[in-house]
Amino acid sequence: MNRKDAVNLMATEADITKAQADLALTALLDGIIDTLRENDKVTFIGFGTFMVKEQKPRKGFNPNTKKPMTIPASKKAKFKAGSKLQEALN
Repeated sequence: MNRKDAVNLMATEADITKAQADLALTALLDGIIDTLRENDKVTFIGFGTFMVKEQKPRKGFNPNTKKPMTIPASKKAKFKAGSKLQEALN
């Protein structure tokens, strides 16, 4: 499913226009991003939890020059599936 499919599904299921569904989806995604930016979790009971994990700096190498380098610390978005989602998949 892509964004267009999600908007179409939301519009059909909620009996709203595609424009309204697109606005709602944009608001939801922006809210999730803003919450994660603040290093907070976003939890949908039964579906899952979005969270931020910090990745420590690590050693690596430049693939072009083969010289060693340090890869800086970064933040990664993670998702942990909830119980209802796991049950639906198994």
